[in-house]
Amino acid sequence: MVDSDRSIATALAELSTKIEILLEKHEELADNVSKIKEMVYNPDSGLFARMRELEVRIQGLEEYRNTNVRILWMVATSIIGLAVATGWKIVF
Repeated sequence: MVDSDRSIATALAELSTKIEILLEKHEELADNVSKIKEMVYNPDSGLFARMRELEVRIQGLEEYRNTNVRILWMVATSIIGLAVATGWKIVF
């Protein structure tokens, strides 16, 4: 009986130690999840805020590109028109 009491006491001590370790790991995990949650959802510097800023920048760049394409087409059309008009005057 004494040996079985010791083995039960040893098993309980090991179980208690493992539970304490498990609780510590659980607290670490909870801290990590909180940090990740803050990095993702923080309204000023979180992942979604940065994505929103990038979308605004991309939209601005697309508008800039579209404006420049229109200007280039107008310039190209004007140059072609001037070249045709000059050629027409030379021919006739």
